[in-house]
Amino acid sequence: MLRATSVVRKAAVKADRVVETLTLDHEDRTRRRLALKGDGGLDILLDLDKPTGLNDGDAVRLEDGRLVLVRAAPQSLLEIRADNPLRLMRLAWHIGNRHTPAEITADALYIENDHVLAEMVRGQGCAMSAVMRPFQPERGAYDHGHDHAGHDHAGHDHSGHDHAHEAACGCGHDHGHHDHAKHDHAKHDHDHGHKHDHEHAHGHAHGHKSHVHDH
Repeated sequence: MLRATSVVRKAAVKADRVVETLTLDHEDRTRRRLALKGDGGLDILLDLDKPTGLNDGDAVRLEDGRLVLVRAAPQSLLEIRADNPLRLMRLAWHIGNRHTPAEITADALYIENDHVLAEMVRGQGCAMSAVMRPFQPERGAYDHGHDHAGHDHAGHDHSGHDHAHEAACGCGHDHGHHDHAKHDHAKHDHDHGHKHDHEHAHGHAHGHKSHVHDH
């Protein structure tokens, strides 16, 4: 059985390296470790470092460097519509409050077919119908798809790669060199008679001049 140990996102998938296809429902596309059989009969052990949401068109990389393309399988869903956008927005809020995966389109919501959720939909005055289609719910707001397992690191030298976030977040802070071992707390004069007159001189660079907190 061949092991698939990393993820390659859709934009980086090279067709000439794809040797097999996996058609999976949403649940199986969120697993970390799972024995699978490809559409062409190849036995594959999905063995990732952490659970990772696989989207239609992504791929998993085998240990020998070949790729297995992932396709989203059609599954039973509820298609939800409303007579006005506000009602649909309210329902989306309730669905999110339950931490229920949902796919959002311009005029409909899609959730897994569940009788408890169906009752909630009715209670919000929305119309629904059962459909069979691939389910591709929204990813978390903090999941930016930045998955180092998905990068092709051939020739990518991380030894000189400073993961400072200056360019990424635009804050100008050098987050890569915050060393608490070198953080000098000797100047903290914590007189607990409530004279918090301590000079908090940060020894770490924030990308701007050293500042003193005079409390």
